[in-house]
Amino acid sequence: MTKNMEKTNQAKQELLSWLRMMFCVVVGTVLLFTLVLRIVRVDGESMRNTLQDGDLLIALSRHLSGELECGDIIVVQRDGFNRGQPIVKRVIAVEGQTVDIDFEEGAVIVDGEELDEDYTLEPTWLEEGMRFPLTVSENSYFLLGDNRNHSEDSRSLDLGTVTHGEVVGKAVLLVLPGESADS
Repeated sequence: MTKNMEKTNQAKQELLSWLRMMFCVVVGTVLLFTLVLRIVRVDGESMRNTLQDGDLLIALSRHLSGELECGDIIVVQRDGFNRGQPIVKRVIAVEGQTVDIDFEEGAVIVDGEELDEDYTLEPTWLEEGMRFPLTVSENSYFLLGDNRNHSEDSRSLDLGTVTHGEVVGKAVLLVLPGESADS
């Protein structure tokens, strides 16, 4: 074998090795962002001031995020709601808990206890059609946006409570801020 042929074979081997590595990286990335993580863009003002329009979040898959708890920020997707696009909301109550909202006082009450919600932009004045008190059914969650009077959430008959199967994941990291709250 001549030196040129050896160099050509070596170059081919290096190229094949590089292509295999790139294939593994692409497949690994696709699997990571399909089965483990999801990047979600916050769309709208419903979570202001906690999250802003345009923020990019990383959500851990519902299969890996464990038991969801009150206060968790989650990503939900339902066909026929919000054009099938994911929404970001806060878990207020889980299965078996009873939610009541005093719209005159702006207070949210879960199992008879008024929530201390320092994360909300303002009290909850806006009714959206849901009747209260409401007991959250099995494998379901009651969700509210932090910007209560500018959020379509579980108070709305169009959304109502969401099932575990509609949860995309739990928000775990803000990777890129969108608009500031002052803009």
